[in-house]
Order: sequence, then structure tokens, then C-alpha cells
Amino acid sequence: MTSRTAPADHPILDVLAGRWSPRAFDETAPVDPAKLDAALEAARWSPSAFNAQPWRFIVGQRGTETFEKIFGTLVQFNQDWAKRVGALILTAAEVGDDPRTPNLIAYYDLGQSVAHLSVQAHADGLYVHQMTGFDANAASEAFELPAGFVPVSVVALGEAGSPEVLDGALRERESAPRERKPQSEIVLRRE
Repeated sequence: MTSRTAPADHPILDVLAGRWSPRAFDETAPVDPAKLDAALEAARWSPSAFNAQPWRFIVGQRGTETFEKIFGTLVQFNQDWAKRVGALILTAAEVGDDPRTPNLIAYYDLGQSVAHLSVQAHADGLYVHQMTGFDANAASEAFELPAGFVPVSVVALGEAGSPEVLDGALRERESAPRERKPQSEIVLRRE
């Protein structure tokens, strides 16, 4: 398999260079509860505007009813590979229940929290793949989310598996070299 370490143009932390989002997971490996708790703790300590902490996580480990409920909201493409993960985490942002003044920063804060979760998970030998290919309305109904909470993504978490468990194009993509736009395309510097 091709190296999954990011070919960074500038030095970055090893845990960041090594973090990537597989679709091939080891379906025989349960998620170590201590590692899962550590990832969720890293998410909890993420910064947020006014310390509002507008994130919520619904965690389902493989073999549980919660896992099946989250799994059932995924689009077919994601179900095809996510069936092997050790845990699925539904994320939700607390945007408030007044549509005239939603807390739009909640989405940013939630994303930052999930980034912390993914880095901690990777540092502990786990892998994370974030998805937006799911039915948010079905997820909201399945978990009876209160007004003001919006499902935003589903996080697949577990141990990486062999790309051989994937079919065709997904298998090729799993082993392809990692690419990113160059800094010159994403950073505007003004003197």
C-alpha cells in the first residue's frame, strides 16, 4: 500500500501528517472503550465561541441498537463500506430554537470539536472518516433530537483494515497517493 503520510511542503506534527480517512476498516476489531472515551474527551475540550460547547455526540458501537439506528440513516454508498466500522457517531450542532437568530457559529465549533476527536483518535491508533451522506431528518427523528439541535455529520471510527475489503474504485482510491491543493491556492497573503 502507498504511504498514507501527507507529503507536507512544510513541517507539521506527525499525528497530523499521518491522519487520513480510510473507508477500509477492520470489522473484527472492536473499539477500545478507553480510546473512544479519550477521543470524545478531546472533542469536549475543543474551543468554542463564548465557551458554548454547542456540540452533541450520539455514539453507537457496532452490534448495538444505536449503531443500527445511525447506520440506517446513511446513504447506500456509505453503508457499503461503513458496515465494518467499530463505532458510528452522529454529530449535532445546537443552533438554538429561534429561526430568526440561529447560532451559525455552532457548525464551526462542532467541526473544530470533531477535528480534535479525529486527531486524538489517530494518536491512539484509531481512524476516523467523516460523512455528510446521511438523512439528517431521519437521524433527528430516530433519536428524538430536541428543537434547536441539527444533525450535521456521521463519524465512522475504528481500526483500519485492508483495502482488499473494498470494491473497484474505492479500493484504488484507498491506496492512491494523498493530494491537497497547494498553499498558494488556499492562502491569501497581503503585504
